Amino acid sequence: MNRISTIRKNIVRNKKILSTMKRRLVIWAVAVVTFCVFSYLIDPFDPVWKEYLNAPLRMILEDATWIVFFSIIISEVSIFIDRTLNKLLPWSNRTVKRLLIQCLIQIVGSVMIVIIINAIVDCTSVTLPEMDSRKEYTLLGQWIATNIVISLIISAFNTVDYLLENWKKTAVEAAQHKLRASKHKQAAMAAELQALKLQIDPHFIFNNLSVLSELILEDQQLGYEYSEKFARVYRYLLVNSKKDIIAVEEELKFLESYIFLIEKRIGEGVIFKIDIQEEYRSRFTLPLSLQLLVENAIKHNQTSKANPLEIHVYTNQEGELIVSNTFLPLINKPDSSGVGLTNIIARYEILGYPKPVIEKTEDKFIVKLPLI
Repeated sequence: MNRISTIRKNIVRNKKILSTMKRRLVIWAVAVVTFCVFSYLIDPFDPVWKEYLNAPLRMILEDATWIVFFSIIISEVSIFIDRTLNKLLPWSNRTVKRLLIQCLIQIVGSVMIVIIINAIVDCTSVTLPEMDSRKEYTLLGQWIATNIVISLIISAFNTVDYLLENWKKTAVEAAQHKLRASKHKQAAMAAELQALKLQIDPHFIFNNLSVLSELILEDQQLGYEYSEKFARVYRYLLVNSKKDIIAVEEELKFLESYIFLIEKRIGEGVIFKIDIQEEYRSRFTLPLSLQLLVENAIKHNQTSKANPLEIHVYTNQEGELIVSNTFLPLINKPDSSGVGLTNIIARYEILGYPKPVIEKTEDKFIVKLPLI
C-alpha cells in the first residue's frame, strides 16, 4: 500500500515538474520573440538589419545565443519579482499599490540588468567596434526599453496566470463549501424528519392507552379486545412510521384498523366514509398521515349520537387525498401537543413535496394531501 502511495506521489510530482518546465519554455519563447520584434520596431530602418542578410552564420548564431541568454535572464528576474511580491504583497490586499510597486520594481530590475551586463561586456571584451557616444547611448537606451517591455510582458503573463490559478482555487473551494453546506443541510433535514417521525409514537400511545384504561374500568372484555386491536395497530405503526412514504393502499388498511378502535371508543358519535378511487390506491402518501388527520378531527370536534361527526376520506381529479370533516367545535378546547397538522406539513416540506392545502368553511374542515 505504501509503495502504491509512493508511486502516485512520484507521478503527481513529475506532472508538476513537467508542467512547470513547459510553462518556463513558453515564457522564454515569448521573451525571445518580444526581444526580436521590439528591437526591430524601435528602428526598422537601421542598416544593421540589411547587414544581417549577408552576415555569416556563425555571427547570426552568436547573436541568437546572446538574445536567448538575455531573454532567459530577464524572464527569470521578472518571475522572481512576481513570486516575491505574491508573498509580501498579495493582489487581494491592495491591488493598485501592488500594480504600481510591481511595475516600478520590474522597470528598475530591467535597467539594472542592462547596466550590469553592459559593464561586464565592457570589462571583458577587447574586440568591440568603435562607435560615437551618441550611437552608444542610443543603443543602450533601445536595449533598456526592450528589456523593460519584455519584463512587463512577462510580469503581465505571470500576473494573469497567478490570478487565474487563484480564481480557480477560489471557485473549487466555493464549490466544496457549497457541497459541505448542502450535506450539512441534508443531515439536519434528515435529523429533523426523524424527530418528527418519533413524535408520532408517544402521541399515538398516550391517546389510546388513555382510552384503554377507561374501557377496562367500564367493560373488561371490551378492554381486552381493544388492547388486542391496539397491539396490531401499534405493530403496524412501528414497522411503517420510520418510512418516508407509503402506498395509499397500505395506509388505508391501517386506517381501517384504526377506525375499529375509534368505533369501540366513541360508538355512533362518528361516521366514516371512505371513497378512494382505484387508480390512486397505488400512489403514495406519508405514513400515518390519515390517522393523524382523523385523530385531529375527533380531538377538536364534538362527537355525539344525536349530532355525529362525519369524516370523509376521498380523492379528487387533481390527484389529492382529502380528509374532510364536519365542523362541530368543542366549547372547551382541549390541550394540544401540536403534533397532528404541524407534523404532516413539516414532513411534506422537508421531503420536498408540495405542501398540504387546508381549507375551512362554516361547516367543513378540509385537508388536501398531495399524492406522491
